[in-house]
Amino acid sequence: MNAPQQSQPSGLRNPARTIRGLGAATLALETLVLLMAIAPLTVLGVSGATIAVVVVLAVLTAALAALMGRRWAWHAASALQALLVLAGVLHWSLGAVGVIFALVWAYVWHVRRVILGTGARPPADTARSG
Repeated sequence: MNAPQQSQPSGLRNPARTIRGLGAATLALETLVLLMAIAPLTVLGVSGATIAVVVVLAVLTAALAALMGRRWAWHAASALQALLVLAGVLHWSLGAVGVIFALVWAYVWHVRRVILGTGARPPADTARSG
């Protein structure tokens, strides 16, 4: 009898790489949205401190997008979503963007768990230690 072959349950050649790409793309999109939010916020007359917070959040999302290969980056990106929701104290629109991206990030986590399995840890040979 033939032994059953080990195959990827998702059918992807490299599921860990695919999931890293999904996380990085989501954060890159969030970076663009935050940067595009600066102009309307300026027109609305928000303070310079609020604009600085948006710029810092955009820089952090871009940096985390580049670091998605690290296991800790997933948790840091989740914390960043919470910070963006908290930025709603500065202006309601930041809170709205934060809630939208927090929901998107929750879905990305769900997809990560489905594709990589219940532990949601990439295989040791493809994950970079952090």
